[in-house]
Amino acid sequence: MKQTPQNKAIEERMKPGRITMHGFLGRDTRHVGDILAADDATVKRLGYSHAAIAKRMEYFRGLGMAGLGDFIPVAPCFQVQVTTVRGKLPCPFGHPGLYGKTNITVQNDELGESITYTKLNIHFIQAHGFYEGKGAAFRLEPKDLVRILLVDKEEDIEKTIMEGIDG
Repeated sequence: MKQTPQNKAIEERMKPGRITMHGFLGRDTRHVGDILAADDATVKRLGYSHAAIAKRMEYFRGLGMAGLGDFIPVAPCFQVQVTTVRGKLPCPFGHPGLYGKTNITVQNDELGESITYTKLNIHFIQAHGFYEGKGAAFRLEPKDLVRILLVDKEEDIEKTIMEGIDG
């Protein structure tokens, strides 16, 4: 994909030392537009949306806040821990706002697997469809998020909404 001036500026802000010590691209040599396109294709191939994935991530963040840094059980099979440190980060895409340094760890006890993500990751996925570059410290694989967090398919979300309206 051809590199746009806007994406070039975004990539500059994603480099190590600009916003975070390690940056957001890891060892990935692809342009940000190519990273976005590849992850978008993966999410669509799996039958999900970025919005559905981000919504599920936010769901666990919200529940985990009650644990004050401790793991708390979440039915049917999860343990969730939310920790925060001082400071906030801007979005390298130029989106307004600052995002607290919040780490969310979700452990799926049935799978024996866990995944850790940040408040900024939720924003990246919701607003930009960005899961970070390969090798980045907080790179998230869409298939892992869907599997570990038990993300609902978009049609399941719409059905639940419609049942709520009709019921």
